[in-house]
Amino acid sequence: MEPLKQSAEAIREIAKEKDLADALEEGGCDLETVRNIIQGRQLPTDLRAKVWKIALNVVGKGDSLASWDGSLDLPEQSIIHKDCQELVDQLSVPEEEKSVLLLDIESVITFYCKSRNVKYSSCLGWIYLLKPLVHLHLTRSDLYNCFYAIMNKFIPRDCFMKGRPFHLFRLLLQYHEPELCSFLDTKKMTPDSYALNWLGSLFSYYCSAEVTQAIWDGYLQQADPFFIYFLMLIILVNAKDVIIAQESDKEEMIKFLETSPANLDLEDIEDLFSLAQYYCSKTPASFRKDNNSLFGSSLLGLKDDDTDLSQALCLAVSVSEILQANQQQGEGVRFFVVDCRPAEQYNAGHLSTAFHLDSDLMLQNPSEFAQSVKSLLEAQKQSIESGSIAGGEHLCFMGSGREEEDMYMNMVLAHFLQKNKEYVSIAKGGFMALQQHLADINVEGPENGYGHWIASTSGSRSSINSSVDGDSPNGSSDGKGVKSLVNKMTVALKTKSVNVKEKVISFIENTSTPVDRIPFNIPWPDRASLERHVSSSDRVGKPYRGVKPVFSIGDEEEYDTDEIDSSSMSDDDRKEVVNIQTWTNKPDVKYNFPCNEVKENGHMFPSHLLVTATHMYCLREIPSRKGLAYIQSRQALNSVVKITSKKKHPELITFKYGNSNTSGIEILAVERYLIPNAGDATKAIKQQIMKVLDALES
Repeated sequence: MEPLKQSAEAIREIAKEKDLADALEEGGCDLETVRNIIQGRQLPTDLRAKVWKIALNVVGKGDSLASWDGSLDLPEQSIIHKDCQELVDQLSVPEEEKSVLLLDIESVITFYCKSRNVKYSSCLGWIYLLKPLVHLHLTRSDLYNCFYAIMNKFIPRDCFMKGRPFHLFRLLLQYHEPELCSFLDTKKMTPDSYALNWLGSLFSYYCSAEVTQAIWDGYLQQADPFFIYFLMLIILVNAKDVIIAQESDKEEMIKFLETSPANLDLEDIEDLFSLAQYYCSKTPASFRKDNNSLFGSSLLGLKDDDTDLSQALCLAVSVSEILQANQQQGEGVRFFVVDCRPAEQYNAGHLSTAFHLDSDLMLQNPSEFAQSVKSLLEAQKQSIESGSIAGGEHLCFMGSGREEEDMYMNMVLAHFLQKNKEYVSIAKGGFMALQQHLADINVEGPENGYGHWIASTSGSRSSINSSVDGDSPNGSSDGKGVKSLVNKMTVALKTKSVNVKEKVISFIENTSTPVDRIPFNIPWPDRASLERHVSSSDRVGKPYRGVKPVFSIGDEEEYDTDEIDSSSMSDDDRKEVVNIQTWTNKPDVKYNFPCNEVKENGHMFPSHLLVTATHMYCLREIPSRKGLAYIQSRQALNSVVKITSKKKHPELITFKYGNSNTSGIEILAVERYLIPNAGDATKAIKQQIMKVLDALES
């Protein structure tokens, strides 16, 4: 059976070659047609010249050397002649053809130097770029046009020691292989020390003629100059174990790395390209888009890039890509955005899918920072598993965009990189760039659907926009009965009167209680009107001046009709989804009481009452998703005005929340729970409430 398979494969190959030959013979064949026929296979030797000329877009180009007088008189002409002679001596061509070939090669290099005003140097590696082209037996005109096209399109600008292309490659290596990057950094083995001739010769410096042709067959068909970076990356990744295990000195290791492409065989090329494609698909598009000036004509490169890649902490991603990436379906790069700004800035306005990590905690409270990082990674995992629009393997850190403010964020970034966390990037320009981008794309008004990207964290639904509905940003459900989830984390909210550190790790549906949308016609940034976090002058259920806080515990009469069932105000698919164990293990959770939430209609839902220093949370278990729960309610302890129990059913506890003012108590919400050992629970909750009230009075 095996010979039959091989025979069938051979027949298919012959058919493909004939199709390609026919297409080329007919004329007018473009690169797309060639790609569809070849489908990544190695090109037939007799058709390679035609295909490469199509890929390099030089078909029908005139003779650029026609107007040149042919003078070989550059100051460095002797070096050019010597290098060209060495190349010709390596080629297996008849002796009588060598002199003509030598003149062609020397003319191509000399004319290129003169026309581009470039000084020749042997270390540029141009001879090795010409080597695969010479094997095609091109005319001098075609040889020059192909060489020029390769130099212009595929060799990056500043391809020399300490050049920008190598700083970019290090960032790519760090993004995918942080451990290997860190190891090479410690050894002070920068990419230009081993990869200068990889990039400068497109591997022809070290690879055999056959392997080089196979690599160029695939690379030129890709028509993507950046693809060479991923081929280089795979060669490094392939040598990773050997590199890290080696105990030789730096020079030997560099030599080993530098010559590693020489080990490639023809049968390796297919795997090399497949793996490169995979890594390419796992790389943010900003890697290309923000570095386009590396390739192409010098006129396009005249625009100076103000980012010094040698000083970059990690790969930068544009805010436009962040917004688009998590809206796309299927595979591709998806970001888990981590907002590292201080809590007050985050509260004033943030990307609605962003998870908050207060970078100040790293120095101020290392243990809490460590817990926050743990929670962050757990939240990232949950968001991916739940199919949330906020979920993504790729961690992207967002600062304010102001250098002095982002110092702590950079420390957090460095922390993740030191832990060898892969797929770590930074949002280019920070939140300021996000604001500007949204303003730019929103010129036609808020109706175009971008208003939902910004949210503010507050205790009230009506402070900014009370008319939001439960739709997800893309207006669709994920098909599992749970709409797209949005991740939020409020870390270390501080007040002037009470130093409260809350860590609320949650997946917040777009319209859940603590989140208000900012309509996009609000001027940026109106912080005074947007901020809505706990402060001494603005507190849910605050006591009025001169009015003592009202709080009581007692029996509930059967005829008590003071009913407002706050938990029925919103649907399950609009609530936050959290991991129960993660929440109960949080350091700021003082008590956890398993219970049943009781609705007015008698329905009971297995739940957990969690009590922190300042708040009480109800987590309602999700039957179909073991270990996960909705955050059914979040109430400030200082808004509890009454706790009552039924005489006949002492375990049925009612909590009433409201405001106390000069005219009495205004009940705003009522919740009922069936709590085993209710006496212990109410005693603990009462003690915590009294602590809060004492703090308020003092």
